[in-house]
Amino acid sequence: MPAPSLVDILRHIAREEPLSSTVRAFRGLTREHLGQLIDEAATRLDPSPPLGDVVARAPAAEAVAPTPPSEPLPHVRVYSDGAARGNPGPAGAGAVVTDAEGQVVARLGRFLGTQTNNHAEYMGLLLGLKHAKVLGAREVDVFADSELLIRQLGGQYQVKSATLRPLFDEAKKLLSGFARVKLHHIPRAKNAEADVMSNRAIDERM
Repeated sequence: MPAPSLVDILRHIAREEPLSSTVRAFRGLTREHLGQLIDEAATRLDPSPPLGDVVARAPAAEAVAPTPPSEPLPHVRVYSDGAARGNPGPAGAGAVVTDAEGQVVARLGRFLGTQTNNHAEYMGLLLGLKHAKVLGAREVDVFADSELLIRQLGGQYQVKSATLRPLFDEAKKLLSGFARVKLHHIPRAKNAEADVMSNRAIDERM
């Protein structure tokens, strides 16, 4: 394997490193801005688009325009999660998108402000589904540890919350755009990467 270039290292830092101590050292600097500065430095060194994982740092993930792959990914897996500290409290949505073989192609996070856990769970799913569309997927397997979310989408549970109804409707609309959908309720331990992204979104105000 060839040695990583400076561009590769900078982009990895922008995606993966917490950078909390740097943010604390400079008044007024946010994690989002610091990540953008590192990305800009990497782009000046190499203007070609980054490959691999994508972390959404904008206030709204749908405002991020990730570069689609040269060839669509026909089948993806979306692992989604949400976290709220206080329920309601500071909340974050997270999603990890992989190809059919389980190779991670995107890690996504979004800070939601003060929200409930169920709201965050739906937002995590929406992040993942929207990115699956960007990737050109026609088939999607959804994995989440929220029984409520999976059973509501599967029709076993009714959506009684007026605040969740718009999110449910948006998720159903997105799901209807895929040729095949499978919903999977999984233990939290098997959803660790999406959980990391939802909590990272809170910690770093992504």
